[in-house]
Amino acid sequence: MLTAFARAFKTPDLRKKLLFTLGIIVLYRLGSHIPVPGVSYKNVQICVDSMGTSNSLFGLVNMFSGGALLQITIFALGIMPYITASIILQLLTVVIPKLENLKKEGQSGTAKITQYTRYLTVALAILQGTGLVATARTGALFGSCPVAREIVPNHSIFTTVVMVITMTAGTCVVMWLGELITDRGIGNGMSILMFISIAAGFVGALWTIKLQGKIAGGWVEFGVVILVGLAMVALVVFVEQAQRRIPVQYAKRMIGRRAYGGTSTYIPLKVNQAGVIPVIFASSLLYIPALIVQFSGSQAGWATWIQKHFVKGDHPYYIAAYFLLIVFFAFFYVAISFNPEEVADNMKKYGGFIPGIRAGRPTAEYLSYVLNRITWPGSLYLGLIALVPTMALAGFGANQNFPFGGTSILIIVGVGLETVKQIESQLQQRNYEGFLR
Repeated sequence: MLTAFARAFKTPDLRKKLLFTLGIIVLYRLGSHIPVPGVSYKNVQICVDSMGTSNSLFGLVNMFSGGALLQITIFALGIMPYITASIILQLLTVVIPKLENLKKEGQSGTAKITQYTRYLTVALAILQGTGLVATARTGALFGSCPVAREIVPNHSIFTTVVMVITMTAGTCVVMWLGELITDRGIGNGMSILMFISIAAGFVGALWTIKLQGKIAGGWVEFGVVILVGLAMVALVVFVEQAQRRIPVQYAKRMIGRRAYGGTSTYIPLKVNQAGVIPVIFASSLLYIPALIVQFSGSQAGWATWIQKHFVKGDHPYYIAAYFLLIVFFAFFYVAISFNPEEVADNMKKYGGFIPGIRAGRPTAEYLSYVLNRITWPGSLYLGLIALVPTMALAGFGANQNFPFGGTSILIIVGVGLETVKQIESQLQQRNYEGFLR
């Protein structure tokens, strides 16, 4: 593998792409440490040191921003507005016929949908930036920190507007950097930036577990977490690569003196067809009750019940709701992202059929049957992976950003595999051995 890395850097055009990607990553991480104008950097550091960079309410966004959210930097919102906008557009494509027609137009339609995604990203960045500034001004961002209300010393409208504009511009820059990596670098730019944001907190999270450990100076807990992490990575790699291949045969057609078709191929259906989307949906939905209680400040019975069962994240009610929501969203997302009837119609149009299955409606019913069967283990696997941080919370006193579980491990392994495959394919085009042997 090290030899393959050396060969990749010896190839001039591939070396330029790798160095360009590394340069963009450095710029991205640099922007994650530049504070927003109007923020007291000293008070922010006091709160971060006293409470840590984990916050059960803002943990997901903070993880996607590489810890920049709670530092209130110019890249505080990170890539999250773009991810949210992309998911919303993808869901609306199923509902709005105009977007569905644009998707079918090919490259021109995809370009228009991408443009709509950018506009929606800016709107969401303004909304989320305003919410973050309001939360920081009221002191709710760090809760019981003694200087939480002094993070934003100046509460004037001008200062607030400047902070929101700065964070919105930072989101636009992050979006632009991601597109630059996609066009001129290696891999999908947005995925690479997401990968870097999550990986940036790995070392700190592992060292925190070591410092909080009580057996042999924390090294026993540290070693157990590393072993669990390796097992989780192996499980994720195994399931993410697993797929059901449905054979497809194309009939031979004679046009003039030439024969067309007659080839055999397959439809790859992944076990985890939904990816990490169900975990993000479930986490975001379970944050809403806690956010409502925090911003309302109510002490009513319903607010007390939510604080008791849903805020800490380790209550059996929370665990059960989290698991069931992940399973539900896995089936929901697969249902809207893969249309068996459309696939069956396209196969029938080009003379394709599944051996032993009649073309048309029987093919669509067979695809739906297979998809439902493989989605069950995929959804249960997602629920199991997502519950690892909760078990770590109870066993090691870790936080919701436990390094080897949930959203983080799924994204890191998935993006890592896809990026390595892209580099490997470019190496094989030049008659070199790839990374995966």
